[in-house]
Amino acid sequence: MAEVAAVAGPRTTASSPLGSPALPIGSVPVDASQAVPTGVGELDRVLGGGLVPGAVVLVAGEPGIGKSTLLLDVAGRAAAAGRTALYVTGEESAGQVRLRAERIGAMHPGLLLAAETDLGLVLGHLEHHRPAVMIVDSVQTVASASVDGAAGGVTQVREVAGALIAAAKAHDVPVLLVGHVTKDGTVAGPRTLEHLVDVVCQFEGDRHARLRLVRAVKNRYGPTDEVGCFELSERGILGLDDPSGLFLSRSAGQVPGTCITVTLEGRRPLTLEIQSLTVASALTNARRTTSGLDSSRLAMILAVVQRHLKVPLTSTDVYVSTVGGARVTEPASDVAVALAIISALEERALRDRLVAFGEVSLSGDLRPVTGIGRRLAEASRLGFTRAIVPRGSLDGGAVTPPSGMTVLEADTLVEAAALASGSTVVPVDFGRGTHS
Repeated sequence: MAEVAAVAGPRTTASSPLGSPALPIGSVPVDASQAVPTGVGELDRVLGGGLVPGAVVLVAGEPGIGKSTLLLDVAGRAAAAGRTALYVTGEESAGQVRLRAERIGAMHPGLLLAAETDLGLVLGHLEHHRPAVMIVDSVQTVASASVDGAAGGVTQVREVAGALIAAAKAHDVPVLLVGHVTKDGTVAGPRTLEHLVDVVCQFEGDRHARLRLVRAVKNRYGPTDEVGCFELSERGILGLDDPSGLFLSRSAGQVPGTCITVTLEGRRPLTLEIQSLTVASALTNARRTTSGLDSSRLAMILAVVQRHLKVPLTSTDVYVSTVGGARVTEPASDVAVALAIISALEERALRDRLVAFGEVSLSGDLRPVTGIGRRLAEASRLGFTRAIVPRGSLDGGAVTPPSGMTVLEADTLVEAAALASGSTVVPVDFGRGTHS
C-alpha cells in the first residue's frame, strides 16, 4: 500500500519560552504611556494631549499644504525643550530643510537632520541617537534593500511601515510619518498602512488660502472628533485658537447673496459666510458652480428652492462659495445656502446680524441639528443677535439661548425665508429682471 503523508495538525506546544509573564491589568504600568505635549496646541488637541511614547502617527495631505512645515516645527519645539529630535528627509536635501528651519525659527542644536532613503540607515540613526521624537518625510520615499520593488510601491511601503512601527514600539520613540495622498484624497499605498499605525491625521485646506485643518480620522489614544486649525504664513504654520474670523468677509453690514452659518468641525463651532451669485444663463444648461461646498448637495437645495418657493432656476447660473477657503460638509448649512441663493435672486440683503442653520429635507421641511447650544453661543460671541433654527431645536426649553440672542424657529424653508427678510410672507418677486 502507498504511504499516506502525515497531515500537520494544530500546534499544541509553545513555539518559544515566554518573554514576560501576563500581568493583571491593574498591575500594568502606565507612567511610560502618558502623552507628551508637542508644544503645538492645535496639534495636541487633535492627538488627544500630545505624542504617546512608541506611537506612530501618519500625517497625510496634498503636496504643498504644509505637512513638512508643521512637523519640522514640532521637531524644533522638542529640541528647544531640551529633547533630541531626529528629522529624516527623503524628498528634500538637508540644505533645503535647514533653510525652512531658519525661516520658521526651528534652529536648535537638539534637532538632528538626516537625508536618507534606505530603511537600514534610517533604523541605524534611530538606534544610534535614540531621539525623543522621530519624523520621516516621507514614508513613500524610504525603501528596504531586502524587498523587491521601487520606493513607494505597495510592498515597499508595507515593509518600511512595519519596520518603523516595530522600532518605535521597541524603543518607546514616537514616530511621525508623512504620507502622500492620491487624486481622490486617500492615503497612497496599501490600505494596511492606515491599519498598522496608531493615529492617522488628515491635512486639509485650499493651497490658495491661509487656513489649514488637521483632523484625526483614526486615533487609538484620543478622540476622532477634534479638529486643529492652522494658518500658513511666511513665518511657518501657526495654530489658531479662534479661527472664526477667517471665514467672514470684511464688508460693512449685510450685502445681498450672503448668509452666515455656524458649523461644527468636530466639537469646535466655526462661524462662516456663505456667498451666492445668480445671473441669467446664456447656456442651454445653466451652470451650477461651487467652491467649498458639495455640488450634489447644492443641486438638491436648488431643487427644493425651485419646487417649494416656486422659483424658476432653469435659466439661471448659480454660483455658491464659502469665504476663506473653508469646506462645508455637514447638512446644518443647508438653510444658510438656500437663504443666500434667495437673497441673491432678490438682490436684497437679509436681516442684519443674522445666522441660520438647519438641514433642509426634500419636502422643504427643516430638520434640527446637533450642538445647537454651541452654535448659538459662538454666534452670540461674535456679535450676532438673531438665529433662524428648525422648530424644536431648543428641545422644549432645555437649551437656553445666550443673552441678547433672539431665536426664530421655522418649520419649513418658506418660513425661514420669510423670517430672514423680516416679513410674514416670502418677499420674493421672481417675475422681474433677468430671473423671469
